[in-house]
Amino acid sequence: MDTKTLFSGMALAFGAYSAFAISDAFSKLLDGSLDPFEVAFFGGVFGFLILPFIRKPTESYLDIVRPKLRGMWLLRAVCVFVATAASVKAFMLLSMPEALSITFLMPLFVTILSVVLLKEKVTFWAWLAVALGFAGVLIVLRPGVRPLNLGHLCALMAACANAGSVIAYRIASKETVRLSLFGSSLMGALVGNGLLMIAHATWPSNTKIWFYLFGYGFLTALGQLCMMLATARAPANRVALPQYSQMAWGVALSYFLFKQPLDRWTFVGIAVLTASGMLNWIRQRIRYEKMAMKERLEHLKARKIAKGNLKAAKKTALSAR
Repeated sequence: MDTKTLFSGMALAFGAYSAFAISDAFSKLLDGSLDPFEVAFFGGVFGFLILPFIRKPTESYLDIVRPKLRGMWLLRAVCVFVATAASVKAFMLLSMPEALSITFLMPLFVTILSVVLLKEKVTFWAWLAVALGFAGVLIVLRPGVRPLNLGHLCALMAACANAGSVIAYRIASKETVRLSLFGSSLMGALVGNGLLMIAHATWPSNTKIWFYLFGYGFLTALGQLCMMLATARAPANRVALPQYSQMAWGVALSYFLFKQPLDRWTFVGIAVLTASGMLNWIRQRIRYEKMAMKERLEHLKARKIAKGNLKAAKKTALSAR
């Protein structure tokens, strides 16, 4: 992979996590204005604006609801529905760094589900990285010292649901129609949150609320689009590294926009979380470099064998004359 392509993939990943962080801030700005289910519903509505940028000329918009792997499409839709509804409520009730720190438990849940459902082998270093991340979350939350509330539970539910979505995405990797993959995210948010908001739905009362809704929905969908493009240009371990920039956005927005100062233990927990991400990235990089080195050695060995066979054939041809 050339440096230019790798750089563009990393830049798209940074853009994706920036979009996710700012969209979370928009949902927090809507606290008290609308029901969380209604916010998540309108997020799905505005997410449809991204579809023309995803659709290939050979794809039909009906592909959104006619996937090849229906079971995985449905599972992903349900997971996205739970994740959107729970995360909106979590960001309304908690500070952004606190909510983000809990959602960063997703790698731990992905690792556990990968072992249980996909029968993947997980190394000691991978478990160490997720354990370090879990320790960082405990430092931020400090259960027993600080009271936990519904916001913490919602953030935990969002992390679990996002992990289930990742597993469903892996299983559905044979799905080649991008609209089907992206459509499950939109339909889950629309149908699930649409049904639950009926009892408490109110029409947005002013332009400012509409602007916040648009910012939340459009930026969430834009972040997903950037992630799709980033994974096509850079390895997964490189794309995952910029995720921790989302926490930097969370800290900055919490302090400057919402005027919520952070204590020193929160900063310590965030540092531990970042360290766990760096450990995981270093582990993945070493793994990929070993695989690349092994592939190069096998290629050189095959070339030597081919050259030897060619020389032997030439000798045989000369002796036959």
